[in-house]
Amino acid sequence: MTNTSPEGQESHTQVDLSVLIPVYNESGNVVPLYEELHAVLGGGSLRYELIFVDDGSRDGTAAKLAAIQASDPDHVRVAFLRRNCGQTAALSAALDMARGQILIPMDGDRQNDPTDIPRLLAKLDEGYDVVSGWRRKRHDTLLTRKIPSRIANRLVARISGVALHDFGCTMKAYRRRVLQGVRLYGEMHRFIPIFASWQGAKVAELEVNHRPRTEGKTKYGLGRTFNVVLDLLLIRFYQRYSQRPIHLFGRVGLWSILLSFLCFAGMLYLKYVFPWPWGSSGTGKPFVETPLPLLAVMFFLGGVQSILLGVLAEMVMRTYYESQSKTTYLIDEIRQTEPDGATSRRL
Repeated sequence: MTNTSPEGQESHTQVDLSVLIPVYNESGNVVPLYEELHAVLGGGSLRYELIFVDDGSRDGTAAKLAAIQASDPDHVRVAFLRRNCGQTAALSAALDMARGQILIPMDGDRQNDPTDIPRLLAKLDEGYDVVSGWRRKRHDTLLTRKIPSRIANRLVARISGVALHDFGCTMKAYRRRVLQGVRLYGEMHRFIPIFASWQGAKVAELEVNHRPRTEGKTKYGLGRTFNVVLDLLLIRFYQRYSQRPIHLFGRVGLWSILLSFLCFAGMLYLKYVFPWPWGSSGTGKPFVETPLPLLAVMFFLGGVQSILLGVLAEMVMRTYYESQSKTTYLIDEIRQTEPDGATSRRL
């Protein structure tokens, strides 16, 4: 088997374009997809590579990918995962292998159209760092795919502040520097344009063709929408509080402690001030007859725990940055004058 691990790749061999294709049980699609890609890219001047990642397929996909790679070793590279790890993990493996200056991920079910690749590249040439595909006319089921997708996309756009119509479209084009050091988890591959936008990248959207599935079965369901929303909350936290988690946990803790004092004050008010004629002493309501004492204790303990969790998160965050020599800032370029009077520019 050809060595396709990141350690075994020839890092000195650079290409212009890497097409990243995670596949799972797509034996009926990989060969025609390769032929379409070869027809679109083969006649151009771009140096390109097609990176297929087989995500633990059990239907013969791996054998067909091996045959494709053997027939076109100059352009095709294939990674075989030991088990099914999910689309994001498979795409992450493809990113680690990629050598191109421009990266284009796409689905392996042939619903993405390879003829859109030149259009994505042309849009990048207009000065953008990311071009995100928009499946305006989708060939999917209405109730289980289209409606949940529209709801999720609007929610994601509102929370993230990035005005895209279709975050779920795998077909996008990235300049390599945008994905440098990116690590993907969960369903986060669809949120890369959000990360890029938050870091100052120029993001554009381009309507792409979406074709009906002709072979195999879809791997997406309604439940995936909830996973997307949860992942979005995580990256929103990462974007706003990754460098200062105590601000979030501390605020929650302080509000919780404040509520505990309000419950305590209300408990005293009902006991000693408010005239409850049925109280045991005729002057107020006994503590044990209201939930306020329990709520006061619960809110106070919850607030203290939240503040302590924020302190712990601060320690983890500082260890993360300092152990890997990471900075809390991103430099686009540096311009400076050298001793000989020349002006230098470093990215």
